Amino acid sequence: MADWLFGAFALMLVLEGLLPFFSPRAWRQVFERALRLTDGQIRFIALGSMLTGLLLLAIWR
Repeated sequence: MADWLFGAFALMLVLEGLLPFFSPRAWRQVFERALRLTDGQIRFIALGSMLTGLLLLAIWR
């Protein structure tokens, strides 16, 4: 179980590093826009991300 979780975490880090590596200007713009979001909007995006991740895990398993 720990090996699988470690691999998933490593893959997440790789994927999250792609945008700042290939396009630092776009990455900066994404964060500037994110700073203007309300707490409710951020929570909604986070909830959607978590539900999508759970759905993908359920399909994969």
